[in-house]
Amino acid sequence: MQQQTITIQPKAVFLAQPRGFCAGVERAIEIVERSIEVFGAPVYVRHEIVHNKYVVEDLKQKGAVFIEEVNDAPDGALLIFSAHGVSKAVQEEGKLRGLRVMDATCPLVTKVHLELLRHYANGDQIILIGHAGHPEVEGTMGQAPQGAVLLVSEPEDVAQLVVNDETKLAFVTQTTLSVDDTKDVIEALQARFPHIQGPKREDICYATSNRQMAVKDLAAASDLVLVIGSTNSSNSNRLREVAEKAGCKAYLIENAQAITQGMLDGAENIGVTAGASAPEVLIQEVIDLLSAQDKDILQIRQTIDEDVHFSIPKELQ
Repeated sequence: MQQQTITIQPKAVFLAQPRGFCAGVERAIEIVERSIEVFGAPVYVRHEIVHNKYVVEDLKQKGAVFIEEVNDAPDGALLIFSAHGVSKAVQEEGKLRGLRVMDATCPLVTKVHLELLRHYANGDQIILIGHAGHPEVEGTMGQAPQGAVLLVSEPEDVAQLVVNDETKLAFVTQTTLSVDDTKDVIEALQARFPHIQGPKREDICYATSNRQMAVKDLAAASDLVLVIGSTNSSNSNRLREVAEKAGCKAYLIENAQAITQGMLDGAENIGVTAGASAPEVLIQEVIDLLSAQDKDILQIRQTIDEDVHFSIPKELQ
């Protein structure tokens, strides 16, 4: 691949900290890699293990085969569920096929599933705040029978809800949403349904919240923010939106090769961050490009410390 070059030299490049891989993504990737080491290739992964093309292609090279549905796995295969989680129906399908299953669902997504199931067992109707069609949303809604979970994405959706009993409602959220936007939806729910129950602590995961806090800091100091992540990554898209809402021009880019001269026009101070499924190698390529003429322009902007680790299944340790 030809080395990317730029002619515009920024005065400063601000690198967000925290950025990139979260503990759930690290765990999911490790589960795939260790499964290949322990059980041998190929292993089959339902949907992208995380939403990043570089990561998926790297795991393919190591022996992972990505499939759309459980039935696409051959008899006797090792099947891995992605970090986004799956529905009860998909879990049951794996059991009926007699496949060996490794569940790489992020523990924080599992926490939301358990909250939802607790409310369902209590007879509550559940409202999920999330984006239709996202794998995490499909997996979360699929924890309860059809019709038990209603989906809203925007505050305006709340007025259209038809519920069974306004006194028996609870809400949960997708883990990778915008903190500020989700707050607006929750306020709309609470205004219409004063008795609605919610989680004691927000469902939006620590990594999503931390990266959004960091990108607000970048936006305040920058003329432009570059967010490294795939277009189908929810948390990466939210980072771009957060930067824009803070008044800063922002682009979501897959890698350094996606950067154009036009993006950088008029930008003397450039902020760089990455979604929770973007590997450090892609971040480093962007930093190398922007600071190629002067390494001293790079500044780390630390907003919060992260020290979270999730263990992998015992049979892989």
